[in-house]
Amino acid sequence: MQPANMAYDRAITVFSPDGRLFQVEYAREAVKRGTTTVGLKFKDGVVLIIDKRITSRLIEPSSIEKIFMIDDHIGCATSGLVADARALIDRARLDAQINEITYDEKIQIKTLVKRICDFKQTYTQYGGVRPFGTALLIAGVDETGPRLFSTDPSGALMEYKASSEGSGRSGAMAYFEENYKENLSLEEAVDMAIKALHKGTEGKLNPDAVEIGVVKKDIVFHILSQEETKTYISKAIGGK
Repeated sequence: MQPANMAYDRAITVFSPDGRLFQVEYAREAVKRGTTTVGLKFKDGVVLIIDKRITSRLIEPSSIEKIFMIDDHIGCATSGLVADARALIDRARLDAQINEITYDEKIQIKTLVKRICDFKQTYTQYGGVRPFGTALLIAGVDETGPRLFSTDPSGALMEYKASSEGSGRSGAMAYFEENYKENLSLEEAVDMAIKALHKGTEGKLNPDAVEIGVVKKDIVFHILSQEETKTYISKAIGGK
């Protein structure tokens, strides 16, 4: 960073002369250093897959949580600071419950994503706080159909047919750009998502470190068992 810009590096509320908020950019860097996550819409649902990136054989893989259930019809995968993500997930769960109690109906996916992003945006605007160093891939199914959103530390949101976050994003997105098709079956979608994750991790995919979450029109969001996950991985990439 240039010395002239150092003063703008100190506070979240001050723009640099070229219109940048450095603390938000640093939060994005935390996301880029995080584990790779991918999400993919298929015919009647959405699949989320994460790589837990286990760094030691002494770690219990089950203790690493990076896919969360927000409501029956909504799930989320995180990349970046997991502790920050947990705070956002707790707030999202509360918003979903309040909506159901107040209106007697499940919250729409886009409504919930906007509320999360509005909350994230406030942490880019006031002194004494820092941005959330996490990006969320939020997947769900409502009356409008399957939805997949990506959220940014700045509070921005974008809807995708297929997306990725984390250190392997560029590789996974390149694979999706080349291979994604509409109206995939669940099996085809999981196969494609695993191949994208494999590409994003540069072929260093550990089956014990992979977790798959699925939500469909008539099936609540759930995480597949380790046996099911390993079966899908074996079919998708075999011994690669």
